[in-house]
Amino acid sequence: MAGYNRIIMIGNLTKDPDLKQLANGQVCRLNVAANRQFKNRQTGAMVQEVCFVDVDVWGAQADSCKQYLQKGRPVLVEGRLKLDSWKDNDGGMRSKHSIVADKIVFLGSGNNGSNDKTSGATLDSDSFAGASSSSFANSASSSNNAAAVFKDEPPFEDELPF
Repeated sequence: MAGYNRIIMIGNLTKDPDLKQLANGQVCRLNVAANRQFKNRQTGAMVQEVCFVDVDVWGAQADSCKQYLQKGRPVLVEGRLKLDSWKDNDGGMRSKHSIVADKIVFLGSGNNGSNDKTSGATLDSDSFAGASSSSFANSASSSNNAAAVFKDEPPFEDELPF
């Protein structure tokens, strides 16, 4: 049976990147939060939902993420979902999903608030990305702060799937 495991996410870092050196290379752990706002149909109140996801970035991208990213910075992550499972101290099984990144796009500007070289910078697992995947990254980072594009839109009212 064929499968397809691809995810694209835009969110803000909840803490500074954590770089670790392993036997098979270096990995940088990013903690990303993405918000969703919608109107509750029963009460009419606006509801804010936050999704927290861990992102693992490997190789040369890991070093760049550690160097240029910090808490609060918006990023676009493209990669695949991975399920991690382990036994906790009580012997129970635990699991969680994380993202293994193929591409990281630095959105917004750096610490100084001016337009810098990292604004909209794209990091690929390959040295050159295909035109189809890079066209989305370029359109997402076309302004100085691409995350602001979504802020001014009215909240999306979600329909029930059934």
